[in-house]
Amino acid sequence: MNLENHLTSIVKELLTKHYAIEIGEKMIQFQKTKKDFEGDITLVVFPFVKMAKKAPQMVGQELGELLTAEIDLITGFNAVQGFLNLVIADSYWLNILNEIAVQPNYGNGPDKDSRLMVEYSSPNTNKPLHLGHLRNNFLGFSVSRILEANGHKVVKTQIVNDRGIHICKSMLAWERFDEGNTPESAGMKGDKFVGQYYVKFDKVLKAETLVVIENWEKGKFEGSEAFEAEYARLAQAYAAKDDEKAKKGLADKIKKLANNATPIMQDVKDMLVKWEKKDAHVYGLWQKMNGWVYKGFEDTYKAMQVSFDKLYYESDTYIIGKEMVEDGLNKGIFFKKEDGSVWIDLTADGLDEKLVLRGDGTAVYMTQDVGTAQLRMQDYPDLRGIAYTVGNEQDYHFKVLFLILQKLGYDWAQNCHHISYGMVDLRNDKGEVGRMKSREGTVVDADDLVSEVVLTAKEMTEERGHIEGMTADEKNQLYHMIGLGGLKYYLLKVDPAKRMTFNPEESVELQGNTGPFIQYVHARICSLLRKAGDLSGEGVKLNLQLHPVEREILKKLADYPEVVKTAGDDYSPAIIANYAFDLGKTYNAFWQSVSVFKEEDADLMGMRLELSRNVAKVIKSTMFLLGIDVPERM
Repeated sequence: MNLENHLTSIVKELLTKHYAIEIGEKMIQFQKTKKDFEGDITLVVFPFVKMAKKAPQMVGQELGELLTAEIDLITGFNAVQGFLNLVIADSYWLNILNEIAVQPNYGNGPDKDSRLMVEYSSPNTNKPLHLGHLRNNFLGFSVSRILEANGHKVVKTQIVNDRGIHICKSMLAWERFDEGNTPESAGMKGDKFVGQYYVKFDKVLKAETLVVIENWEKGKFEGSEAFEAEYARLAQAYAAKDDEKAKKGLADKIKKLANNATPIMQDVKDMLVKWEKKDAHVYGLWQKMNGWVYKGFEDTYKAMQVSFDKLYYESDTYIIGKEMVEDGLNKGIFFKKEDGSVWIDLTADGLDEKLVLRGDGTAVYMTQDVGTAQLRMQDYPDLRGIAYTVGNEQDYHFKVLFLILQKLGYDWAQNCHHISYGMVDLRNDKGEVGRMKSREGTVVDADDLVSEVVLTAKEMTEERGHIEGMTADEKNQLYHMIGLGGLKYYLLKVDPAKRMTFNPEESVELQGNTGPFIQYVHARICSLLRKAGDLSGEGVKLNLQLHPVEREILKKLADYPEVVKTAGDDYSPAIIANYAFDLGKTYNAFWQSVSVFKEEDADLMGMRLELSRNVAKVIKSTMFLLGIDVPERM
């Protein structure tokens, strides 16, 4: 029984009968009762006070008396100004428990005739996965499970960014500084091995950039006349500015200009052109180094316990994107500048001009993303929409992407969604918080972080004890479950849109809003149920009197289907995570204040065991949606 729907029809009937008020059901509004007041659900009286021609308090009092007199479901009320707080009979909540008990997939919505795709991870093959990728992967994987729980068919996917200027940077650095060395000879995972050359390239680039700027300041110019002319313009503007912020902005532009004028940057751009022309040497180098990286990624995904249904590669999809750009150019959707680069003008839509193809004919990220979206729709003709899990620094990129797809005539682009999430900052040994930078090598490696939280979980678990009698394999499995569960929960409990600071030790704490706390509640219930043995399965009796904390638990259990729906609508695992914590915290209060096995009334004891069993069921369900396993012993 949906309580709000049931009460809505009753209130509508009472308003008509006692006040001669004809009111639409949408004006009858219910909300949860505030903790300061007694009650389970609150009717907002204000919408029909004027028609009743009475004060809000009086209308609330009269409606409360009418409702308690006419239906057994309501056993009490209190009116506070324009709010009527209603107390619902214990029998209603006990009946809810019986309904939940017979639903193995309680919380899941009905199957829908729709297929959605969720993209996440999408790494570059020039570096290993890091802390930011962990939030991305855990978020995308969890959203996929939440959408499945809402009845959608879901395709989990990623686009592997295996081509482009960044990939060529690692390739050039390896070839120039360490050719002949391999992951095996270095004793390193392939992704970490390749990633070190991305950092090496950046160090050389910075050094060459300084030389170029020093030469320009002395009037020595090499290369394109365009660099000389642009530098002269920027330097003159810099000298004329008094504002420090403006001067810094111009200095950054000069640095970027010099960066592009360096010999090593010219070489890497030449390598990219050769790659797109399938030059045998460059292409062979690319295949070899990417192969090293893919093996490293596989190991990391296995440790993270995430998976994919379909992989796409930018090296394939950018070709489709270039064809779509050419088609759009012929149709007048895109335009070409003097240097041969292709753009789209979105100023009429409140955006800017956007580059979709470089002057030398090479693709940019937008080219690839347009092609990837088209290929996905070809692969899955029934696909209703795509959700992209990408950091919020790309908010503008996805506004442009979805708009370009619409202008190209793809109606399905209206169903595309950007799961935008905030960056993850790291607190260093000095207590300082800062953003990670891959090219500078200041990242937290994903493999290292997973190993660290598992080790911390092991140390904390051994210190607490309670693992005697477990085999070595069972202990290691438990440590990994707690450590990885704590890490995932910590990164998912925060609203995706918010920037966050990660604290590894805090993530595996047993107290507070943490994954291990919720895992412990589940393990505690499992211990209780083992002691109880087989439950009768006949359902609880409806004439029992509930303790206030039991009522609170049942109200939370009743909310679960709506929580799952809201999390799906909002693409937010944080809603599931914080619901799980609230449920676990409320059960902890029950554990501390209500006896189970010392209860003399067998029916009441049976109800409390059944209540506990269903709390464990829902906790396991919530954690599954977050991609987290729960132990039966801890």
